[in-house]
Amino acid sequence: MSPAAAAAKPILYSYFRSSCSWRVRIALALKGISYDLVPVNLVKDGGQQFSAEFKALNPMQQVPALKIDGITLSQSLAIIHYLEETRPNPRLLPQDPKKRAQVRMIADHIVSGIQPLQGQNALVHNSQSKKSLVSFSIEFPMPHSTVPPLLTALEQILQHTAGRYCVGNEVSMADLCLAPQVANAERFKVDMGPYPTITRINKALLELEAFKVSHPSRQPDTPAELRA
Repeated sequence: MSPAAAAAKPILYSYFRSSCSWRVRIALALKGISYDLVPVNLVKDGGQQFSAEFKALNPMQQVPALKIDGITLSQSLAIIHYLEETRPNPRLLPQDPKKRAQVRMIADHIVSGIQPLQGQNALVHNSQSKKSLVSFSIEFPMPHSTVPPLLTALEQILQHTAGRYCVGNEVSMADLCLAPQVANAERFKVDMGPYPTITRINKALLELEAFKVSHPSRQPDTPAELRA
């Protein structure tokens, strides 16, 4: 890595309402990493993620994307793992192998099992009017018939792993995934009454400064009517 790349301030391409972006913002805040934020509006202008400029940055045309240490990374968990490996304090993965596996299990349950239900695939035409399938990062209402069983499963898992947070009493990668997911559920009026463990952990997380400063209601691109 060149000295210039190492010294360059990280740049996060983010959308205030993207749960994937929020995960990364929490990680950056927890680790005390200063960065510049470039908003990418997933609705305006037909979706700024589809611009040629952003496609060159991230061919998947999704947020978040992070420029750091001379490379550009996409996919929230890949970004968080890189931050964990290069800036290990404070830890987001426990040292104990069993607890570390539980953290990864919970994170995957949310990221791969629940969150994709909020994505919507749409057929769009490229410049040659051929159909291509793209996955929008905009988050849509969760199917109520599908999500409650998944939240029930998560609730049951957390009853075995949780302390103050998802796994024991230290904030981990699992918590970075939980809080944004609960926010989405609440946004779409999912009844959280049946999930007391999830609700308790989320309340504790939202008391932490890193979760406050990274919250969707406090981002540079948050519309005035949605600001805290």
